[in-house]
Amino acid sequence: MLKMPSKLKKTRASGRFGARYGKKAKVKLVKVEDKQRKRQKCPFCGKLGVKKISKGIWKCNRKTCNKKFASNTYYLE
Repeated sequence: MLKMPSKLKKTRASGRFGARYGKKAKVKLVKVEDKQRKRQKCPFCGKLGVKKISKGIWKCNRKTCNKKFASNTYYLE
């Protein structure tokens, strides 16, 4: 019986694309996705706690701030 392929440490999040698209494109994708999944610094309160809700929409999850705002698509700068 064949075993289902799993994502390797080496390929990380881009392992879902298999042998398609080339190494450089997948490495760039991994960098962007790693950066966007981390908690970002809130421009209003200055603390870490902003998470991406959808494309370009961000929300600070701190109880004191709790702001929702629009900004860059993938990560805040």
